[in-house]
Amino acid sequence: MPDTAMPILDVKGLKTVFRTRGGEVHAVNSVDFHLRPGELLGVVGESGSGKSVTMMSLLRLLPSPPAEMRDGKVMFDGQDLLKISPEELRQVRGSKIGFIFQDPMTSLNPVYTVGFQLAEPLRAHMGMSRSQARTRSIELLKLVGIPDAERRLKDYPHQFSGGMRQRVMIAIALACDPKVLIADEPTTALDVTIQAQIIELVKELRQKLGMAIIWITHDLGVIAGIADRVMVMYAGQVVEEGPVKEIFSDPQHPYTQALLKTVPAVRGARAEKLEVIEGQPPIMYEAPVACSFRNRCQFAFDRCSQENPALTQISAPGHRAACFLLDKASTPEPEAVDG
Repeated sequence: MPDTAMPILDVKGLKTVFRTRGGEVHAVNSVDFHLRPGELLGVVGESGSGKSVTMMSLLRLLPSPPAEMRDGKVMFDGQDLLKISPEELRQVRGSKIGFIFQDPMTSLNPVYTVGFQLAEPLRAHMGMSRSQARTRSIELLKLVGIPDAERRLKDYPHQFSGGMRQRVMIAIALACDPKVLIADEPTTALDVTIQAQIIELVKELRQKLGMAIIWITHDLGVIAGIADRVMVMYAGQVVEEGPVKEIFSDPQHPYTQALLKTVPAVRGARAEKLEVIEGQPPIMYEAPVACSFRNRCQFAFDRCSQENPALTQISAPGHRAACFLLDKASTPEPEAVDG
């Protein structure tokens, strides 16, 4: 997919704040990113880094209150999703943008059959009759690899295994042939074998259907194998983004470097113990005015506590990072003056 393709989704200056009894929590802080047609964008970072909140903000899926999308633009199909009416937004959710949630057991309604839950978006968004929706539902279950699809339409979520429930969630998300699919840690609750099956399934579906995908995860190994580009988030901000090969071979932000060191090596000598990043991501009680990673960064210096670094273009096309070390590296040493 050419880098010159127009973005199908373009996010600018997104800010999301939660109002709590202890004050405001600035969960998403001026996030910019784009997604091109057919692209798979991997979004990585520790728990609490703002990945899921950012993506749920795009479709206004967060309860308000306490959440408030305070600023930004989310351009999709020529309209700003933060400005359109609730009715117009309902026509986008599930129809043009599909969402796979982290835990299928809490996302699927336990009192309705899987067939009913598959047919619902087909009838609501595509105007299908009951028989048409049933036929399409059977096709979708077969597409995601569920055997005996016709019979299983009558089953309830608790009658499926964890891996099969996640396949049902994927089928529901794909029901209306969305242009964009957002997958929020879709393999987290599954064992390793089922994880691999779901990842292979998504790869196959992407090739067949050609949709753009945002894949949220804290598993860098998964992203290395499926993504075109990677966006690294910390404290509700994008700290680095770029082509997957660049991010893994030449990470520029200390946080990205630290994340990659925590991945166990499968080749060569085994380390005595796994690397960890000391400390926890901060709870942002105010908008960032300095580098949010400075207290955990071994390279921090005075400027890091005085300013919040902006994303800076690196030599490789499309590779950007937000770190003052890049300014230091690009500043030439002063030449010696002959006396």
